[in-house]
Amino acid sequence: MSNEPNEPGPIDYLVIEFPGSRMTGEGLPLLIDLVDRGIIRVLDLIFIRKDSDGSVRGVELADLTGDDRLDLAVFEGASSGLLAQDDIDDASRVLEPGNSAAVLVYENVWAGPLAAALRRGGARLVANGRIPVQEIVASLDAAETRA
Repeated sequence: MSNEPNEPGPIDYLVIEFPGSRMTGEGLPLLIDLVDRGIIRVLDLIFIRKDSDGSVRGVELADLTGDDRLDLAVFEGASSGLLAQDDIDDASRVLEPGNSAAVLVYENVWAGPLAAALRRGGARLVANGRIPVQEIVASLDAAETRA
């Protein structure tokens, strides 16, 4: 483990679009599980809606499952200050009118101790990236077709 207290892990973000602003809450228990197990830490979570005229507004946390409980209350007030208005504007540009989105900024807590240990050993990160899911699915489909 790290000798350095609170060694931060890499910070990532997701913009998740909900067509027709239909949010079911189905993924919420999985997100909560990741937080509860210490895999990620939610730094910022906001919801936005792009109206048919292209204007963007914040959306209040809601009862997604219809059980009269505020499903996202556990994340209410999650705001680290990392998410600025420019980021929200960028996120809104990728939304289709009439749709909503969650903008999630999170820390990969699991990676903090690993990064600290590697740095102590003299290692340094020289590149990183992410393979888009669409490319992975296309590659898997192509491999299945060849098989």
